[in-house]
Amino acid sequence: MATKEQGNAAGAPLDATLAAEEAAGQLPAKPRSTRGFASMDPERQRQIASQGGRAAHEKGTAHEFTPEEAREAGSKGGKAAHEKGTAHEFDSEEAREAGRKGGLASANANRATVDTDGQDA
Repeated sequence: MATKEQGNAAGAPLDATLAAEEAAGQLPAKPRSTRGFASMDPERQRQIASQGGRAAHEKGTAHEFTPEEAREAGSKGGKAAHEKGTAHEFDSEEAREAGRKGGLASANANRATVDTDGQDA
């Protein structure tokens, strides 16, 4: 094997040759590490992350979203999904059903706040 100083058969420095081959996608892929979180299968990553989340909540150090933060995060996610083209596009029937469910949930939540005497809780 040629050293960096020796270059390749055509006389070009090895660094330049490697850079050109890499740019052209001709170098073999580097072997992937089997160590660390990123190399684990996604299911194992979820298990570990879930354990960490539970521990943080038990310890009291987990971040709890305010309604405003949750709304902002959901909005960002929705915008990103639409930009990528991965967002679900509701047809009119699906939108009608979602609205109906939201209205029922809202009505049920409002009923739960009224005391049995008819007074607000």
